[in-house]
Amino acid sequence: MPLMRHLFAACLIALTTGCATGLNSVQEQELGYYRAQNMAVEEKSPGGAAAFGLLPGGGSFYGRAYGYGVVNLLLWPISILWDPVSGYNAAESLNYQASRAHVSRLKKSKMDELDGQLLGEAITAQQYTIEKRKIDEKFSNGY
Repeated sequence: MPLMRHLFAACLIALTTGCATGLNSVQEQELGYYRAQNMAVEEKSPGGAAAFGLLPGGGSFYGRAYGYGVVNLLLWPISILWDPVSGYNAAESLNYQASRAHVSRLKKSKMDELDGQLLGEAITAQQYTIEKRKIDEKFSNGY
């Protein structure tokens, strides 16, 4: 009976927490662009997350998917089949979100600086337009 209780608890947690899914193709392309432009932020190591996935729930816990980590802990050693992938996906997702926020802050900073130059009459409206276009292209996420 305790095994049934554990399986029921694992299923309940899995249904209420969801799992770490990978990035979609647009997000992968965007993260690839950030990496190519040296604007990416790596909060978590995808390789480390995959390695931790060999431990009971380790990949999910490392990737901040705590509910899924508990399920993987309860289902260990069977969870070794999917937790390394889940951990890798969670790390990539965290890195994507962190990179996207970082790029957004960089663009805002550049635009604020450019706006200040225009307001201070250090540049003309024509120069502003040219520089704004350059900033927009740099932070266009590759498309």
